Amino acid sequence: MYLDAPPKLIETRLFSAMPDLFRRKGVATEWADANRPGNPADCFIEGPAFDAAGNLYIVDIPFGRIFRIAPDGTWSLVIEYEGWPNGLKIGAQGRILVADYRRGIMELDAKAGTIKPVLASRNSESFRGCNDLHIAKNGDIYFTDQGQTGLHDPTGRVYRMTTGGRLDCLIDTGPSPNGLVLDPRETVLFVAMTRDNAVWRMPFMNDGSVSKVGRFCSMFGPSGPDGMTMDEAGRLFVAHASLGHVFVFAPNGEMIARIKSCAGLDLHQRRDRREKSRSPLHHGIRDRLGAGGGYQ
Repeated sequence: MYLDAPPKLIETRLFSAMPDLFRRKGVATEWADANRPGNPADCFIEGPAFDAAGNLYIVDIPFGRIFRIAPDGTWSLVIEYEGWPNGLKIGAQGRILVADYRRGIMELDAKAGTIKPVLASRNSESFRGCNDLHIAKNGDIYFTDQGQTGLHDPTGRVYRMTTGGRLDCLIDTGPSPNGLVLDPRETVLFVAMTRDNAVWRMPFMNDGSVSKVGRFCSMFGPSGPDGMTMDEAGRLFVAHASLGHVFVFAPNGEMIARIKSCAGLDLHQRRDRREKSRSPLHHGIRDRLGAGGGYQ
């Protein structure tokens, strides 16, 4: 919702599309059968993240692939492995982490073309299905364990793995926790709850636990919010998986802009705020929104 002025519309243009060379047309997968019944998927890309050289990394969930897209739009396959990579983030030192639905948190060595497990279970229990992750400034890893949860089964989890190796379960009552991001001061965690069609706001207490968790903003549609990022002004960018938009919310929860996908309604893509500073598209959006917390 908005207060005084309707959200500003920001149009987009297509940067790149998966070449036919890499599309697996007519190939059935267990992931597609469960998550997109009746809709063949020759690919399903998520997890965009830029490296320091401006290359864009993305994952292809059903076929266990990770790609690198050069600044000129050229695609190359980094790795294909037995897994379902769902989210990807690149840390300040270039460390590439992957949230894998089947295998937990993984680390990718892009130069060697190898991937290894970082965290596969909790107390000998497998995760339900890791979806996305966020890397804090100190290196702590926040990630969502979504599985097939929803309003019918609100038991999705949000974890924090500290640099010392401690694993904290922050909440275990989420209806499909998905994308997540810390605010600029890292005192609040925002989590997209896809099946609740809302973004939850999770303030931290002094001991690192969360309390007074509430809905920051609500949306509508057959799916819900997916990936998210936040800029230095505290504006939250939310990719909605079935409305073909990235919605922009001010720090008070007011929708101030909508970035419309030129490629249709399905939208699962996002960038973290470190990556956005290197993106020409982000500078164009920043010019339209203004440097402060409102819009121009």
